Amino acid sequence: MAEQALQQEPPDFSLVLGGPLYQIFRRTHLTGPTLELLRRRIAFFCLLCWVPLAVLSAVEGHLLSGAKFSFFHDIETHVRFLISMPVLLLAEIIVHRRLRSTVKHFIDRHIVSPEELPKFRAAIDSAIRMRNSVIAEVVLLVIVFTAGIWIWRKEVALGVASWYASPGGGQMHLTWAGSWFAFVSVPIFQFILLRWYMRMLIWFLFLLRVSHLRLQLLPANPDRAGGIGFLGRSTIAFAPFLFAQSALLAGQIASRIFYTGQSLLSFKMTIVGFVCFFVVVILAPLLVFTPQLWDAKLDGLAKFGSLAEEYVSDFDQKWLRRRVNDEQLLGSGDIQSLADLGNSYAVVGDMRAVPFSTEDVLWLLGASVVPMLPLLLTIMPLDQLVTEGIKMVF
Repeated sequence: MAEQALQQEPPDFSLVLGGPLYQIFRRTHLTGPTLELLRRRIAFFCLLCWVPLAVLSAVEGHLLSGAKFSFFHDIETHVRFLISMPVLLLAEIIVHRRLRSTVKHFIDRHIVSPEELPKFRAAIDSAIRMRNSVIAEVVLLVIVFTAGIWIWRKEVALGVASWYASPGGGQMHLTWAGSWFAFVSVPIFQFILLRWYMRMLIWFLFLLRVSHLRLQLLPANPDRAGGIGFLGRSTIAFAPFLFAQSALLAGQIASRIFYTGQSLLSFKMTIVGFVCFFVVVILAPLLVFTPQLWDAKLDGLAKFGSLAEEYVSDFDQKWLRRRVNDEQLLGSGDIQSLADLGNSYAVVGDMRAVPFSTEDVLWLLGASVVPMLPLLLTIMPLDQLVTEGIKMVF
């Protein structure tokens, strides 16, 4: 009875419903128990990170002019806080709902055998402990207020007179708006982004532990992934995360094109490398199931091969040699059964060694590439871009 109850109990898994920041949101009524009040959280972070920059820039005369590029013309900052940050907050809801049901599929579809359920539950508990870790989020805070600020000032901030700083004597002299930007807005965004990297690590470690269980993979499953093709489809939940990352990079590139004289073509390897890297980051955790999938495929081919050999031998004796059969061929289901067996063997032969498909990869690539498309307007006017596109089609 205890084992049956354990099997029927739905797994309580979420990458986002936990941690000190989540508890603070609950106490301050910025979220509900399942990430409600999204608009309130977006408005709160915009008021905290973007509005003070606009107000202080206006006070200092840098809102529309007064520097080589003003606050109004800072594409990167607007993209960071008005597009990327809201999308990262939206992604929490999508990932929570999608991955929670994904983890339940392991039990609902009997991928995890009853004997392995205690270990499966232990993997969930371990992931939840890491998600709720106070130490982990404190470490992230330390990183953003040390290395994060240093990297931003040395590598991200533009080395020209701007609304947030003026270079001089080899240093950046921050304005009032720049001080808020460097010590409040940027660290908050970096912290939210680093929490996503931590979640990706937790997801990888969880899948790694699950991959060490004896899973009941069925090589004849039509999903061509032994029954765990739902893992590949679950990666689409991370598409908003990729979109936010890509939009941030597009904003940084746009700022350098418009205000430092660089061209889009000089960033082509950066863009290609970014897209490939982050798509791999999303899909790589699923590769931990490759050994079991490969073993299941080989075992399935062997068993179906033996079954096919036995069936074809009987079929040959019954219908081709007619040694033991006086039955009429018309109306017999033997030929259809032979065809069905062949189709099943073909399914096993087409089984992938990875639990994701080409379609899953294309979804992630699309989410990464779409924010980059407006950058094409920096090297080709819109009307010419449309004309070239029509020529490619026709």
